[in-house]
Amino acid sequence: MEAGILLHLVIPLNPPRRRRFTSRPPSIRASLNSQQGGYKGPKTKTEWVAEWVSKNDDVVRSLPIYVGGVSLMAVLFNRTVSGIAPVADASSSQSRADLLTLGLAVTNILNGLVWLSIRPKSISMVNPNGMECRRISPDLPDSVMSELLWAWESLSDATCCRSLVIVFDGICILQIGFAGVSYSNGGEATIVDANKLMKGSLYNGVAKSGSQSYLANLSLYPGKSELPFLPSNTQAVILQPLGDKGIAIVGGDTIRGFTTSDQAWITLIGEKLDATLAKVVNRTPLTVQEKS
Repeated sequence: MEAGILLHLVIPLNPPRRRRFTSRPPSIRASLNSQQGGYKGPKTKTEWVAEWVSKNDDVVRSLPIYVGGVSLMAVLFNRTVSGIAPVADASSSQSRADLLTLGLAVTNILNGLVWLSIRPKSISMVNPNGMECRRISPDLPDSVMSELLWAWESLSDATCCRSLVIVFDGICILQIGFAGVSYSNGGEATIVDANKLMKGSLYNGVAKSGSQSYLANLSLYPGKSELPFLPSNTQAVILQPLGDKGIAIVGGDTIRGFTTSDQAWITLIGEKLDATLAKVVNRTPLTVQEKS
């Protein structure tokens, strides 16, 4: 009986339940108080080294020459003052160190000369060497004409586009902006020969791949001769396929002037124009004339 009482005292029949404490994440309040100094978050680091280098390009390019020249003079001066024989001795550690230092000094001098002789070519916008033209097929509905003009105004305002040519279903339905000059016709703007263009390698390459082709530096491509309707100094060209029936040729006035965003945007515009033109353009020949 005493054992039962003792067991009852040691182990209670109904032990009290323990409370479970749940940890709540501390709440953080952030407020922007302009009266207390404004925003105090992380600030962008100023690339002062890159800024200094860009402002002192000539000094930076000639710096290896000065470093190499000073190192060369220091080695010769040390050789003279230390009293070592002027003839290099392979068994002497000092001679081997001097030869290594001389080699590094000469390397610095040659590197500086290379930096001064090779400079990046400055890329700037050029004025198109051509005539302004505005040719639109009059057989198109007004809504399609408005969309074509919207595409031209958007590209010319937001990108380096200065010429836009659209060929669809074998017909040039739009030629706007600057065009090449045809001196054989008395100095008039060159009219796009759609049949000749579609037989060229540029059009066939784009039609075969079905994707956009970006000629970032037109002067380096031999296919430039297939685009006589563009100004002679056109710097960059984007060939955007319009489905499997057409192509949009966008000419720019700056080498590598079309950014990655511009290329993606032109692709979307090409898809929109393809969907619009496919509904209205049929096999009936369209005439192209100037529209004021």
